[in-house]
Amino acid sequence: MGRQRRWSGMARVVCALPLWAASVSVWGLEANISGVNQQVRNNISAYLENIDAEQYTDVRLEGEIRQRTQEAMRVYGYYQPEVRVSLEETPVAVRIEPGPRVTIEVLEINVTGDAADDPHFQEALDDFPLNVGDPLRHAPWDRLRNQFSGLAIERGYFDWGFSDRRMEVRPYLESARLYMGFDSGPRYQFGNTLITGSHIEPDRLRQMQTFEAGDPYLAESLALYNQRLAETGWFSSVSVRPRLETAHELIIAPPSGGDPWWSEVAATQPERPRISSAALTSALSLHRRDDTRLPIDINVEPADRHQYEVGIGFATDVGPRLRFGWRQPWINQLGHSLDHNLYLSAPEQRFTGVYNIPLEDPIRDNYRLQYGVRNIDDSDTRSLQGTVEIARRWEFENRWVQTLYFRTTYEDFTQGGQADQVWIFYPGIQWSRTRTRPQRFPVWGDRQQLSLEYSDSTWGSDADFARLTGDTEWIRMLGSDNRFVARLSVGAIETDDFDKLPPSLRFFAGGDRSVRGYSYESLSPRNEQGRLRGGQQMLTSTLEYQRRVTGDWWGAAFVDSGDAFDNWGPEDLKTGAGVGVRWVSPVGPIRFDVAHPFDNDDDYRVHFSIGPEF
Repeated sequence: MGRQRRWSGMARVVCALPLWAASVSVWGLEANISGVNQQVRNNISAYLENIDAEQYTDVRLEGEIRQRTQEAMRVYGYYQPEVRVSLEETPVAVRIEPGPRVTIEVLEINVTGDAADDPHFQEALDDFPLNVGDPLRHAPWDRLRNQFSGLAIERGYFDWGFSDRRMEVRPYLESARLYMGFDSGPRYQFGNTLITGSHIEPDRLRQMQTFEAGDPYLAESLALYNQRLAETGWFSSVSVRPRLETAHELIIAPPSGGDPWWSEVAATQPERPRISSAALTSALSLHRRDDTRLPIDINVEPADRHQYEVGIGFATDVGPRLRFGWRQPWINQLGHSLDHNLYLSAPEQRFTGVYNIPLEDPIRDNYRLQYGVRNIDDSDTRSLQGTVEIARRWEFENRWVQTLYFRTTYEDFTQGGQADQVWIFYPGIQWSRTRTRPQRFPVWGDRQQLSLEYSDSTWGSDADFARLTGDTEWIRMLGSDNRFVARLSVGAIETDDFDKLPPSLRFFAGGDRSVRGYSYESLSPRNEQGRLRGGQQMLTSTLEYQRRVTGDWWGAAFVDSGDAFDNWGPEDLKTGAGVGVRWVSPVGPIRFDVAHPFDNDDDYRVHFSIGPEF
């Protein structure tokens, strides 16, 4: 234990009284405390809080202050302080002579039962800061007691108890003797799993278990299993708990098995106690058995079979836009799911669907069939596109997701006055990770995505290319009222026949998720006629600062920069900046921005959207 520095200064303690409905008067006690170090002084301050002086005479008030001060000092080993209280002074003066400090003479801590070989209990003992000869402090002693009981519950020692728990303090000898005996009893194991209320095959849920029957009980495993079931989206509520009363039933049941010995008697007797606690304890000891397996009860309720989501937005260049989502988190007892999304705006309309087939671990592994159609009529782009994709998805322990996919796309397009029709067949691989907390309006989060796609005429594709895209986005807080958002997106295409690439694979920048202040996908190289043709590379970035104004309302200031181009190292990136408002509404975050492009002094654009940032 380190040496404590003594302070000769004075501390002011303000003890605010609670306000009662029947009284409008408040009396505040101000006290100057001297003679003790800062740590002890702070504890005395806590003990003196909420003294209602109006309830005391001067004599009783002086005694109350003295008594609380002495109690506050005992927890640091000061059992014989001299406390002088002067009510005549303003503020009240509390002068303390701490006296001798009690030190530990005997320290005996024993762990018996199965926990004696449990490394977690040994770790708690190793971390215990007190030794023989140290000044007595109550807090570590109480903390160790709570640690033992908490570990017992968390690790399945349900028959635990303290065989000894004493603190013998002898102030006249300035010494203390500490004794703690903890008997954990046997450690219980996981038993069979009973599932009720499920519309999904029970075997599929058992495949997701984070434990096996016979494994040592661990509360963390149950919590993880509960989380995994909730993450499937199949259920509106999930409850995973051990049948703790079974711990007592098991030791009372007859060794030969069958119903407990009291069941026949209880069936014919009135519902009132028939045996004393001493008799019950004796019965438990007589009928104790070695079976310590706990059945696990899982109760679930199905999620709504049909779930809907609506999003709206507005931008100066796009006009109003609407998104409608229809999700079926389960469509059969195997847990297959189906998602459909419809997006409508003046320049773009698209419909997509995803059929998901979960595998042995439905959270981490699945097959996916994705399909969709898309129509674009915007500025120099005209495109009608149909896509089908088959994918295999893996999620790793570090939350990174790897997806292997094969995609086929038919696109009938006109870009910059050049028309064509292409069939493209190309495999791809993607790595991504998204972390947020909380999900609706994250105060911390990040998103990364990296994709690589390849197409070759060897297998019948109309275009040869290699395409790389990467995105990252970060959200961090400084304090509780300052929020920062940063984004970076890059893209590159390697091809010998750029004109064969459809608009959906070329790069364009501009818009509310790119460079605000510029119209949607208006930034790209132009052809000889001055029409947009799309770029082979793309780079965009965003830095945004948000400040809480009040409650769920935030102000925002941002700067965006980026462009689409044909060769790396562009001389000049387009930049826009602006201000906005954020409202964390019950239906999701609402964003309203006004942005200004730096290369046009008279141009301003409005961006409005509803929905999550990730």
